[in-house]
Amino acid sequence: MNRTGEPTVEELMAHIAALQAQNRQLTEHVFKLEEELALARLHRFAPRSEKHVDRIFNEAEQAADEDDADSEDSDVVDLPDTGLPSVESTTGKKRGRRPLPENLPRERVEYDLPDDQKACPCCRGQMHRMGETVTEQLHIEVKAKVLQNVRFKYACRHCDRTGINTPVVTAPMPTQPLPGSIATASTLAFALVHKYVDGTPLYRLAQTFERAGVPVSRGALGHWVIGSSEKHLHRIYDALKLRLRSQSLIHGDETTVQVLKEKDRQATSTSYMWAYRSGEHSDEPIVLLDYQPGRGQMDPQAFLGDYRGIVMSDGYSGWRTLEGATHLGCMAHSRRRFVDALKARKKGGGPPEQALRFFEQLYRVERQVRDEKPEDGETQADSIRRFRQQHSVPILNALKQWLDEIAPKVLPDSKLGDAVAYTLNQWEYLTRYTEDGRMPIDNNLLERDIRIFATGRKSWLFSDTVDGARASAVIYSLMLSCRACGVEPLAWLRHALTQLPQRAEDADIDDLLPFNFPKTAAA
Repeated sequence: MNRTGEPTVEELMAHIAALQAQNRQLTEHVFKLEEELALARLHRFAPRSEKHVDRIFNEAEQAADEDDADSEDSDVVDLPDTGLPSVESTTGKKRGRRPLPENLPRERVEYDLPDDQKACPCCRGQMHRMGETVTEQLHIEVKAKVLQNVRFKYACRHCDRTGINTPVVTAPMPTQPLPGSIATASTLAFALVHKYVDGTPLYRLAQTFERAGVPVSRGALGHWVIGSSEKHLHRIYDALKLRLRSQSLIHGDETTVQVLKEKDRQATSTSYMWAYRSGEHSDEPIVLLDYQPGRGQMDPQAFLGDYRGIVMSDGYSGWRTLEGATHLGCMAHSRRRFVDALKARKKGGGPPEQALRFFEQLYRVERQVRDEKPEDGETQADSIRRFRQQHSVPILNALKQWLDEIAPKVLPDSKLGDAVAYTLNQWEYLTRYTEDGRMPIDNNLLERDIRIFATGRKSWLFSDTVDGARASAVIYSLMLSCRACGVEPLAWLRHALTQLPQRAEDADIDDLLPFNFPKTAAA
């Protein structure tokens, strides 16, 4: 302050600088909120597909329209020419009704003309049958019936007349899955498939039984689910868990689940289903879910033990704590962030569009490498590695150079800044797949599997108890493994729930594992 009480030039300059810094922070905050609002609207109203429609850049128009917040735009970067052959566009799927499966039984229903209509309308002479027209319809009947288990009893007449005690021998019947329950193995399989394959909540399943004239309470259905898992199906689950640990590649992911009645936790607390899967080309396809109340690093460590193979996961640090494993990053997670950055922009194009061009080229390599035939003396994995080294590595190098150039120019808190930072931080794991032909580029295989769980969760919303959550993890695992093996889950469950009660706890059950069960005709 000077003598007149007015601020000095230095004070005014400092105040202006503070206001400019504050204005810059507020502008960046508004930009971030606008992105989140745009994504929220798209999430609610727009299609959820991440497919990228290529757009033509118009840099002059963008330069005139974009404001200072979008000053990170850069010129279009040409992708490196690696000699990757072009692929002709494929035609769409053939339209029309698919024929009914040949393996379904056929029942012939005949329709004939009345005798008075078999006279020729021209000369009134008697007509002869020259052939027939056959059309097919799908006919489904769902019938419930009661099995009366009649056990014959035998006694000795001689002992009855002369002895003190008369022995009575009753014919035994096979051990039932749930002794004392009215449910047979087929009934249990029906209920489990409806809940864990079709996503039907237990209260709706109880209504289905009610409509069929069979009153079964929701509590009884819950007992069927938990009892089937704890008494029998957990044995299959444990056997699959041992087999999974011997696989050379394991996919890992996690998704949320809510359990209402859990000790020392509120009903609104978030728990997790950890998911594990064998590789796409494994001879023993296995998908397992593991319920845990938290998301700590000790959960995958306890499940996989001292696993020394390849682990494909997202960027969550808990997976990286598996010592001794070779870790891969999911390219789809990185790409997805750039998709969100593109959706959040007021106008298309710009750096997110440029990044997606790199990803499109990388996935184009993956599509073509599947059709590559190994050279003489070369394994399939060696062939894939050679193809990736030739075509994917130059694209990745160009992408890395572009990311390094654009990183200082983007707003750190923006969707684009998040995408760039994530990709650079995960770069070592994202690019490791090019070093081994057995390694996948992303985790989409497992994400597609657990989508069934996520879809079912929208219907049943939560698990009531911890026992129910663990039972759900076991049964979901077996249903997803059946799907991965191309096995019809209802037929497999009927077989497994019939056989398991007859076998001792230490008996061999390898023949009951889903990948050893006959595959469906469609598979």
